[in-house]
Amino acid sequence: MSFKKEYDLICVGGGIMSATLALITKLLKPEMNILILERLDKVAQESSAAWNNAGTGHSALCELNYCPEEDGEISIKKAIDICTQYETSKQFWSYLVNKGLLKNPNEFIATVKHHSWVLGKENATYLENRFHAMKDHFMFDSIKFTREINKMKAWFPLIANDRTEDEIMAASRIDRGTEMNYGSLTEKLFSILENEFDTPVHCNMEVLDIDPDTDLDWTVEVRNLKTKEEYQLEAEHVFIGAGGGSLLLLQKVEIEEKEGYGGFPVSGEWLVCTNEDIIKQHDAKVYSKAGLGDPPMSTPHLDTRYIDGKRQLMFGPFAGFSPKFLKEGSNLDLFKSIQFDNIPAMFGAFWHNLPLTKYLIEQVLMSKEDRMNSLRKFVKNANAEDWEIMVAGQRVQIIKKDEFEGGILQFGTEVISSKDGSITCLLGASPGASTATSIMLEVIEKAFPELTNSIKGKQLLKEMVPFYKTNVTKELFDEQLEKSKVSLRL
Repeated sequence: MSFKKEYDLICVGGGIMSATLALITKLLKPEMNILILERLDKVAQESSAAWNNAGTGHSALCELNYCPEEDGEISIKKAIDICTQYETSKQFWSYLVNKGLLKNPNEFIATVKHHSWVLGKENATYLENRFHAMKDHFMFDSIKFTREINKMKAWFPLIANDRTEDEIMAASRIDRGTEMNYGSLTEKLFSILENEFDTPVHCNMEVLDIDPDTDLDWTVEVRNLKTKEEYQLEAEHVFIGAGGGSLLLLQKVEIEEKEGYGGFPVSGEWLVCTNEDIIKQHDAKVYSKAGLGDPPMSTPHLDTRYIDGKRQLMFGPFAGFSPKFLKEGSNLDLFKSIQFDNIPAMFGAFWHNLPLTKYLIEQVLMSKEDRMNSLRKFVKNANAEDWEIMVAGQRVQIIKKDEFEGGILQFGTEVISSKDGSITCLLGASPGASTATSIMLEVIEKAFPELTNSIKGKQLLKEMVPFYKTNVTKELFDEQLEKSKVSLRL
């Protein structure tokens, strides 16, 4: 294995974020010298792997936590932001398909209708109010709503068929929802980089440290996990997109902006159906509301999935606790992340999130029968013999300093960068992969402003993602939605 001595950009981590960043950068400037480093023996094995995430094209069509109720009013601001970002990703993938770079989109994206479904009078009222708020906005004007059990039986029979007329329920539906295999997409993006843009992707490479070399460069210390050889590489820019492992690497980097950040690891599990007859009865994504006081990541959903050409059905997520920051990480990760500068933030976040601690303890102690009882709130007569537990990915929720509470726990994603933009790091989890294009455009703006500010760069970005730096109108939204539908064969 050979390396060049100097690179314009080194991306740490072989997930969808690094793949998206490297590919957009190469499209903007093909002569850019880029290297990808992945610790495992294949790309897309952690957060991007198909079974390690929900596979939902997160566009706020069914996720109720994106539409909070504030002072009796439903706010859809976050829903609009998330929808815009996901459609931006679809535009980029469509661009790649139309250029002949990205083949067989049906291997990573499929149409699966998105539903929200709730039980109880108060929840049904909330869902109806959300429906009216969303119906008035052009991004969601195709939304449907019902309180009728017969309509729900048509939408998601596996859930509704065993219900009775006296149960108070409500549901909404948007037909254009999508199901994603982010692992397959990530592999395809890296294949484009390697085969079309001569960008090396080296696996089994562990990044040990990242140190400033000169005012312009970073020294990236790397170890080959197979041969144990170590290398020192130079890079003008470094992107840390190593999922849960990003925090530990960021803490080794000598920049002020990293101070005070901590992380709280949360593992996940699914109940996966093994009965083909049951799988065939459900062709939908159905999201409900998180329990009172439960975190947004606990939102229960029953999902149709398409993984490696096979239709699947899963329910969850169930949270667990592991001190590891990656599924293939170390049990010492959490301990190693605690440093003098983030102790106040870690303690503050813990103190102000005691309900989360209680929730995680309860989740860890759940037996399979407890999990089945949660599923039976959706599928009343679910049989334990038809479902098996599958361990999903590991997530690290961001903890950051807060003037008033010491530290706060964040459930989104955040880009940390040095003042000059020469090193950037992505922390956080959901909605993650769905919004990868928008997040990586933000990274490029910080790291390579000359690419996004040039006339040529602006024109190319408009071609790649028509929503970029544009006021999204109904006409533009509808036009691009239809184009993506055709290009991605939805």
